[in-house]
Amino acid sequence: MHDFNIPALGLFVYAGVTDLVDGWIARKWGLQTVVGTVIDPMADKALMTVVTFTLAMKGALPIPLAVLILGRDILLGLSALYYRYISLPPPRTLARYWDFSLPSAEVRPTTISKINTFLQLGLIGATMSGLAMGGLGETAQTALEVSWWVVGATTVWSGGSYIWGKDAMGEAKKGTNFREQGLSKDEKAEELGTSAAQSKGNNPPGSRQL
Repeated sequence: MHDFNIPALGLFVYAGVTDLVDGWIARKWGLQTVVGTVIDPMADKALMTVVTFTLAMKGALPIPLAVLILGRDILLGLSALYYRYISLPPPRTLARYWDFSLPSAEVRPTTISKINTFLQLGLIGATMSGLAMGGLGETAQTALEVSWWVVGATTVWSGGSYIWGKDAMGEAKKGTNFREQGLSKDEKAEELGTSAAQSKGNNPPGSRQL
């Protein structure tokens, strides 16, 4: 809004890189948490909302396209909150609603949604780069304008995939994650050993284990 285009582009790139590194570290060393699966997408959406709104107000992004992008994200966010509530095991209280260790339905990203997110990030990055450089060449500007239509189409398509797709909804189950439970390796081994001993002790006399 105040023409700090180069610092804004730098912050956008920094946010994108750190998000990729954070996700890679979590998957590489099994550090995923239930809270992280909720907060991370919320942070991504917050970034896209602020940048999309700002670029539209500057006239760098068509307002209809910005409304389409933001409207889809808002509807998906409200849908996720709604499905979380109706699928929560009773009693449905505020404390239990925000207890993400409880299983419930979740909105899962579809393939076209992932493609759409990639295209949106590319469009936002190219638009901010053009502002930082003081403008784009004729060919680059034409490609950017074509990408408006492509992103608009994939945004509508991805929104429809959540409505009519079969894999967009699923149950978020609470798994056995020893890191989330705060158990050390020795405690993990002890718990697994105790479970095995109890299982063996439950076998009736004279039975044979295969």
